[in-house]
Amino acid sequence: MGITARGVGLLVAAVVLLGVGFRYAYPELTVLGAAAGVAVGYALVTAAWRPRLTVERVADPDRVARGEPAAMVLTVRNTGRLRAANLLAEDRCGGRLVPVPVLRLRPGRDTEVRYPVPTRRRGVVPVGPLRVTRRDPLGLVALARAYGSTVPVWVHPRIHPLSAVPTGAGRSLDGRTDSVPHGSITFDSLREYVVGDELRRVHWRTSARVGELMVRENVDTSLPRLVVVLDNRAAAHPDRDAGVAESFESGCEAAASVVAAAVREDLPVSLVLVAPAAEEPADIADGARSPRGVRRAEPQVLRDGSGSTRGGGHAGLGAPRSPLDRLAAAELAEGGADVLRAALTRLRQDRLGDTLVFLTGPGARGDLGHVGALRGAYPSVLVGMFGAPEPTAPGTAGLVVVDAADGAEFAAEWDGIRRW
Repeated sequence: MGITARGVGLLVAAVVLLGVGFRYAYPELTVLGAAAGVAVGYALVTAAWRPRLTVERVADPDRVARGEPAAMVLTVRNTGRLRAANLLAEDRCGGRLVPVPVLRLRPGRDTEVRYPVPTRRRGVVPVGPLRVTRRDPLGLVALARAYGSTVPVWVHPRIHPLSAVPTGAGRSLDGRTDSVPHGSITFDSLREYVVGDELRRVHWRTSARVGELMVRENVDTSLPRLVVVLDNRAAAHPDRDAGVAESFESGCEAAASVVAAAVREDLPVSLVLVAPAAEEPADIADGARSPRGVRRAEPQVLRDGSGSTRGGGHAGLGAPRSPLDRLAAAELAEGGADVLRAALTRLRQDRLGDTLVFLTGPGARGDLGHVGALRGAYPSVLVGMFGAPEPTAPGTAGLVVVDAADGAEFAAEWDGIRRW
């Protein structure tokens, strides 16, 4: 509860008038002072009355790509028996306030407001709560209360179409690594039936043609398993425009494009943040099959599967449900080469896949030697370098490095470098 400047002035006048009236026996001043005090007391009682309002909000939609339209539909209903007089309401949408007409809302009636949600920047836009301010008729006291909860709108990075994903890799017992086609089971040849073969493997059409039972011989191959590593260390993205690191935004778009392509092909994919937010738990999800401030954090591998996650969240706005949600909530975090080495050590130990895509900025050019050390654990390693003023020297750390200005240029180069 807050007393306005007018209320403070009237309260001071009441004290002065009462003091002077009693001190010098002026009943007129005493009456004026008492009237001023009563007015302030009435204002306090009036403003303290809490209107009974229910708030419902629906994001339409609640997940969009950067630049796509999104809206919030807010419905405020007066569930009390009195008219909601002298009320001013504002809904908070990101960093701006949206006026909501609730003045003199009748009992049992509601009002609906629909307004756009800004999606110009990737991120999680918090919407709400509704702030309702009640004033007395004289404007002496104002009391603000919050109604409803905060609803997040997830603004995902733009997705640039990729025509294909890398082939998988099959490892033999002698240590060789061979490229294998897409598919977990691949037909190889036909052979004669021997006792013990399963009848479901009999190829009846060929058997009828040759006059004896023939069975299918299949080769067990490995599905391509992609690991997308997003370098979100502030040191890797030193250049900023209005507080935004465009190289990091480009890396998020590239990561979203690779993840979306893998999900489209129904391939396992893991999303890894080099330095995630400190509140993220150690392992967010199990499985690996579907898809601007600087904060201190510890290195961590985030794995997503089946489009759902456990735990985590973004500033108390709810848990991300997919890798695209995590990319929307990703922020730059403090950390140097030691954080990168710790994350790469865990990647080497866990061996999450066979194809690793490392996306970083110009500040990490001197750290590519640490990334090159992963080639023993991952047969295919690709580095996407964004925002670098000069091209990376060919053969740096024995890696395939793609220099790109943004996510669209990275996608354009993808077809030429998808088989390393």
